[in-house]
Amino acid sequence: MAMAESSRSNTAATNSDESSSSPITKIAQDHLFSVLLLLPIESILCFATTCKKLKFLAYSDSLWESVCRRDWGNSSVDALKASNSVQGIHWKKLYQQVHQLNSVCCHKLLVETTDDDEALPSPRASHSLNFVNGCLVLFGGGCEGGRHLDDTWIAYIGNDFRRTLKWQKTDSGIPSGRFGHSCVVIGDSLILFGGINDHGIRQNDLWVGQVTLHETLGITLSWRLLDVGTIAPPPRGAHAGCCLDNKRMLIHGGIGLSGLRLGDTWILDLSENLCFGTWQEIVAHPSPPSRSGHTLTHIGGTQTILFGGRGSGYEVLNDVWLFSASEGHWRWMQQLFELRNIPHGFSLARVGHSANLILGGRLLIYGGEDSYRHRKDDFWVLDISSIPSIKMQPRYSELKGIIKKNVETA
Repeated sequence: MAMAESSRSNTAATNSDESSSSPITKIAQDHLFSVLLLLPIESILCFATTCKKLKFLAYSDSLWESVCRRDWGNSSVDALKASNSVQGIHWKKLYQQVHQLNSVCCHKLLVETTDDDEALPSPRASHSLNFVNGCLVLFGGGCEGGRHLDDTWIAYIGNDFRRTLKWQKTDSGIPSGRFGHSCVVIGDSLILFGGINDHGIRQNDLWVGQVTLHETLGITLSWRLLDVGTIAPPPRGAHAGCCLDNKRMLIHGGIGLSGLRLGDTWILDLSENLCFGTWQEIVAHPSPPSRSGHTLTHIGGTQTILFGGRGSGYEVLNDVWLFSASEGHWRWMQQLFELRNIPHGFSLARVGHSANLILGGRLLIYGGEDSYRHRKDDFWVLDISSIPSIKMQPRYSELKGIIKKNVETA
């Protein structure tokens, strides 16, 4: 998609007066506005070259805010407008910058420090960190010495991601200490599943965490065990999990009993009040091979992207799978890409990375380890919008040119 302005031809320039008298200029502006929102970006830009009157409409800030809402969703646009770090937004320029995405800028969050080392979370890995109800919530993980943590830390941010963090520790003793668990946000609650404890025991318990903001008490977090009946996934850790359409949880793979890597898929359906849940195993062919340390990222509706991880033979993977549902029929589809799209000297394969959906229908992949256990600090972008519709494509769809390297410009 080209975001550069289409240049006017000499003919179009000389006939601008004639264009302004064409029948399309007599259509009511609100009707034209609605028509433009049905068009792809290239057509909107071409429309702007016809005459000055239509250019004014096609370049208007109100139209491009609506385009951003159409392509990014209302919640993303509302969050941008509420953010203190984004003032005087020019929506067309912002859309262009997001589309090009030639660099990534990392902003380090400042932390309020004290003389008391226990006032800050200790260094850890394989923990969970979620943003819920305006707060960052950190739970568990593994620290030096092989001890697994059961502490929960909360820091309020709101919509200001440049504020100085003030961590608050909550010691409830539950859930028990663990690492390699999964924790997703559903509404204003956290849903935590599985993990591995101090003794290497895999778990399959399910917890609900509720964050509450009080005017007098400040921030409180309460955990409770969720009843799921007798059917549940086998115990595991280092699996992948994500939220589906804000009411279900999807998990895949991980390390099970005796250290075996798993390749099963489960969906948790939750009641409206989050008092109980029901697990269902999803059996589909084909499906991703067994693995751990991979990511699941929900990209909208019932579609989820799985990427990377470590396979049963301890190989580090770089495959991409799409999980989707159509009228209750669940299926996995591998998405192929050409290795020549990967710059020479760079490796896409990784385990223990992060993958998050960002504006513009893309997945931002960061960090992890390669097959030599080298830590990585590179960014990659997977252009989800280039993935063909499942209904229009055969089982294996080739993705050409959708993965590009991004350089960190911190």
